[in-house]
Amino acid sequence: MTNFDEKLGPIFADILHRNPGEDEFHQAAREVFESLGRVVAKKPSYLNDALLERICEPERQIIFRVPWTDDKGQTHVNRGFRVQFNSALGPYKGGLRFHPSVNLGIIKFLGFEQMFKNALTGMPIGGGKGGSDFDPKGRSEAEIMRFCQSFMTELYRHLGEYTDVPAGDMGVGGRELGYMFGQYKRITNRYEAGVLTGKGVGWGGSLVRTEATGYGATYFMQEMLATRRQGIEGKRVVVSGSGNVAIYTVEKIHELGGKVIAMSDSGGYIVDEAGIDLDLIKDIKENRRKRISQYAIERSSAHHYSEGSIWSVPCDIAMPSATQNELTGRDAEVLVRNGVIAVAEGANMPSTPEAVRVFQEGKVLFGPGKAANAGGVATSALEMQQNASRDSWTFEATEKRLADIMRDIHRSCAETAKEYGAADNYVLGANIVGFSRVADAMRSHGVI
Repeated sequence: MTNFDEKLGPIFADILHRNPGEDEFHQAAREVFESLGRVVAKKPSYLNDALLERICEPERQIIFRVPWTDDKGQTHVNRGFRVQFNSALGPYKGGLRFHPSVNLGIIKFLGFEQMFKNALTGMPIGGGKGGSDFDPKGRSEAEIMRFCQSFMTELYRHLGEYTDVPAGDMGVGGRELGYMFGQYKRITNRYEAGVLTGKGVGWGGSLVRTEATGYGATYFMQEMLATRRQGIEGKRVVVSGSGNVAIYTVEKIHELGGKVIAMSDSGGYIVDEAGIDLDLIKDIKENRRKRISQYAIERSSAHHYSEGSIWSVPCDIAMPSATQNELTGRDAEVLVRNGVIAVAEGANMPSTPEAVRVFQEGKVLFGPGKAANAGGVATSALEMQQNASRDSWTFEATEKRLADIMRDIHRSCAETAKEYGAADNYVLGANIVGFSRVADAMRSHGVI
């Protein structure tokens, strides 16, 4: 069911008509539209000049062929994408995702979310997203290098530190960004450090960038809990995923005295009632690139489950940090029954609309991804600042900036939700703050 202001219904219907088959994009747009009824009632001028229609239409959508050769000499063809969604607040900014599931609808949903997420940071960055249906799993270093070089051979012409600044996402880490940056430098004959973020610290990267999304989501969780005079210390925590976001969420939770008891990957999940051994997880995932089942082989207190859901594990705090729509309404009902008090999304839109409704009706604190996981892109913007000034900041100084940004995001979401008569509704608060900042800038720039 759709709960829209009557003035918004025809606009949303047109979005569905113009973007057929793009379910994830429809879902992301619907969530924002469900928050905007209160805004247009208070400020009807947002309905003028097709502002809503323009904000939902990407400024540019780029699709291209990526041919590459494997180690046996066989040629493969993948598809590359870059959706430059909105530049009202600054150059397009958003990650690149390499995964077989990537298609235009997923990239558009990610870019749409990114636009509002970036606005929430208060930094001068617009929204974009990109990637490819290439699967890096099982590929050699040389194959990944050749793919990244071919990908950048087309993408480079659409990038620039004042135009579009990608970063990493699922399947794209420091290794892949290094290969892409090298190819960009080779083609353009420019050492334009600000054209990519998430770079290695030795060649223009920022300290804390690796940890930023996970740390930031944990800071947001900490701020939510503080509104109920609680903290992370002593809480049982479940973190889905075991990639970059999940690993550094676990690290910060442990620093703050919480106990993570479960993690997952696409092959199942582990439960360790003694508490996750983070050093072992890092070795398995970051060094050996093995499946999480290996953890249970090497840790006697752990069990691996290839069937069922990680969300069946009783916990106080849940941090979905894997992929979109991983946490269903049924999962949410189980979590609420088992006593969960707070959820913060480390991934992009990992909770289905039904799950969000269950959490909100159950009075569970719920931090949506566009707010809770904004720490990664915020630190990317800090990396851009360091590149522009030819400077490098300490870990402590950069982490303090990150913590301050996440505190500001929480405050603006909480205050706005309260202003619009929906205290503790961080979904509504985040959507209204992000939309208002982008829409106000777009109006200032005229009909373009």
